[in-house]
Amino acid sequence: MDKNRISYHESVRRVYERLKKDHMDNIWDRYEAQGMGGDPDRRCPFCQAGIRCDLCSNGPCRADAFKNKRGVCGITADGMAMRMMLLRNVMGASTYQYHTDQTIKTLRATAQGRTLFRITEPEKLRDFAARLGISTAGSEHEIALRLCDFVEADFNRKYYEPSQIVEVLAPQERKDVWKQLGIFPGGIYGEMMLATSSCLTNVDGYYVSLALKAMRLAIAMAYQSQVVNEYCQDILFGIPEPHEMRVDLGVLDPDFVNVLPNGHEPFLGFAMVQLARKREWQEKARAVGARGLRVIANIETGQEMIQRWTMDDAFYGFTGNWLMQEAVFASGCVDLFAADMNCSMPIDPLYAATYKFRLVPLSELVAFEGITDRINYEPEKAEEQAAQLLQMAIANFKDRRASVEQFTGLPVKEALVGFSPESILAALGGTLTPLLEALKDGTLRGIVGLVSCTTLRDSGQDIQSVRIASELIKRDILVLSMGCGNGAMQVAGLCTPEAKEFAGMGLKRFCTKLNIPPVLSFGTCTDTGRLADLLAAISTALGGVPLPDLPVAAAAPEYMEQKATIDAIFALAFGLYTYVNPVPTVTGAPNLVKLLTQDCKQVTGGLLNVERDPVKAADAILAHIEANRRKLGL
Repeated sequence: MDKNRISYHESVRRVYERLKKDHMDNIWDRYEAQGMGGDPDRRCPFCQAGIRCDLCSNGPCRADAFKNKRGVCGITADGMAMRMMLLRNVMGASTYQYHTDQTIKTLRATAQGRTLFRITEPEKLRDFAARLGISTAGSEHEIALRLCDFVEADFNRKYYEPSQIVEVLAPQERKDVWKQLGIFPGGIYGEMMLATSSCLTNVDGYYVSLALKAMRLAIAMAYQSQVVNEYCQDILFGIPEPHEMRVDLGVLDPDFVNVLPNGHEPFLGFAMVQLARKREWQEKARAVGARGLRVIANIETGQEMIQRWTMDDAFYGFTGNWLMQEAVFASGCVDLFAADMNCSMPIDPLYAATYKFRLVPLSELVAFEGITDRINYEPEKAEEQAAQLLQMAIANFKDRRASVEQFTGLPVKEALVGFSPESILAALGGTLTPLLEALKDGTLRGIVGLVSCTTLRDSGQDIQSVRIASELIKRDILVLSMGCGNGAMQVAGLCTPEAKEFAGMGLKRFCTKLNIPPVLSFGTCTDTGRLADLLAAISTALGGVPLPDLPVAAAAPEYMEQKATIDAIFALAFGLYTYVNPVPTVTGAPNLVKLLTQDCKQVTGGLLNVERDPVKAADAILAHIEANRRKLGL
């Protein structure tokens, strides 16, 4: 593969050469092998257009809207494509909610005094409880238990019983739109049942109906799964505040015992850091010949961790996003890879055998062929489980160090991480006024929430994400970055105050005044709900401007999986101009394409854009922002 189809990052391109030398089955070669006619991006035209279905025994069926060719059941190409999108969204919602369930279980056990964790942010606990209408009388532990009871009751509401969480947290203008459309949701579990049941053969084949059901599921997910999850993680582990963090593959040193928590749930990662910071654990590592013990943040679990906790000798740094996973292993520096519920690859056992590290699932969701180690996370046993993982890593060190050639000299950079609504407010002096004034006087043209994964479709890892972000900041657009795409920004150097030199003059002045980067590290894809809450606050501060009229947009330059698709549908329901790349698998459904890219504007105010060229995509985002500025008289 050409180096530009490998990765934006020089570190990954270098390790790819080692993978080739070691004859390792790797994601780049596997992607290329899936192509047709020598083109790695060309796939089955029916699958790529979203018009193939194998949900019943009459299939697989193919549809062709231009020939009025339907599935055996009679479903149209539009219905087929939207039904598959809705099913993907159910997977995304259920995975988000699984994470939230684990967070609430951890908060409850902590409030009962049964974990090594503590309530770090009692004021946020009280504020969030009060906002939800929960009594704040009594101790912080009593409030936390009432909060757990409240949100779990709301999760379990029937789909026809309106969610109290959405009622309290969502902007009134949005709630009015959703109620008018009949998409104001009930409990998240009921919404997943409604959506999944609708996708049964011969139940709902109407693309508009299915699209509306996708929106109501996304609304439930954003407020019940995402906002509740992140706010409760803040309560437990701290509100993100800006701080420096080492990033890129050079954070891996072969002379240390290196433990990598990976996935999306930070619980055992935080527990391991707490232990690794103790002298006794560092001495255990030195006793086997290592220079010490390090916990290295990785992928989205790593993002959750680095947003909240500062680096030191034990919590050393962050590698990058999911697509560089095999490069991380091929560094020859990993002793234990602790895999929770997201983004650990089925190929990992092959790498564990070759590069001599322990691969341990931390969730009943995760399983690997041939791997018998397993520690399913239990909040009450977090300290014991973390100790077991660290001991496994230490026991692994001698074999790995003696038998695996290490890859040294990889780059280490630093990024400024830890931005949240609270820390952004603090940077602005405790009020949104400086941000609003910058928007009003044109210093900032607008704001884009970049909520993205990373993918090899059409370009190499992170190339499209970095290009889009670079083009946006040139146009004086402040970027708030989330998800695996956030790792792209951090490793590429855009999350540093020095990156203001790549920004337009207005954004550069704004960043200089506040000493912030032009791309703010805002967390994981789970922070999509947090971003919606921030935009609602901006709307209120501007006098109740409708969300679709704000000078803002959402962007997913390299979306990859099912959680990303439901984030995009939520952005449309929220009324945002939403740019996504690569082109979704709906192109064989012309009426659905028209609904998403044109007609949605008259339904929710949102609009989907799928421009592949990064310069044209940034120009289109700016054009939308400028149109809204004119509408508001800015």
